[in-house]
Amino acid sequence: MHFDEEQIENLEKVYRINLINSCSGYKSANLIGSVSDEGINNLAVFSSITHLGSNPPLLGFFLRPTEIVPRHTYLNIKQNSFYTINSIQEEFADSAHHTSAKYEREISEFDITKITSENINGFPAPYVKSSSIKIGMKFVEEIKINYNKSRLIVGKIVELNVDDNLISKDGFLNLNKANIATVSGCDGYSFPKRNIRKGYQKPNKS
Repeated sequence: MHFDEEQIENLEKVYRINLINSCSGYKSANLIGSVSDEGINNLAVFSSITHLGSNPPLLGFFLRPTEIVPRHTYLNIKQNSFYTINSIQEEFADSAHHTSAKYEREISEFDITKITSENINGFPAPYVKSSSIKIGMKFVEEIKINYNKSRLIVGKIVELNVDDNLISKDGFLNLNKANIATVSGCDGYSFPKRNIRKGYQKPNKS
């Protein structure tokens, strides 16, 4: 099938959302935990988290426009600077996906989904207890993309909690050992079962 620019713009809304969200391939699926000034824990699923650098260790994620629809994760991060990024395992993927539902800010998705929060070393944002990878983040900056009013939220990794059995001797994390989710589109979850490592490449010498 071929879609030109005009056809894409005129697609039925849900069809266009599914098509454009899945055409770039598999993405990470994570839960972001945050807390409001009133002490209400928030949990939301994101598929836009991306690696931005290892030194300093930076991760970014994208937010859709905040001007019309309130984004509770964004509001909490702007208030408190700290948040967590947590892996999603197959056994609680259904509950994790339900955090995408639009609840009022005074309702905690931890309570609604029965996902247990966890405090580690007094970190000022909630972790997901059952996640194999738990990342403590501190807000660094936001970059507004004027073309569609979305925002790139940049944070620094200040704490990392990982199940021991996932870490290889060289620091590589074998995510398939924990049945960690990936997502395509808005709701297509997959659970990779195999890693093939290709190694660091250098130019061939003639």
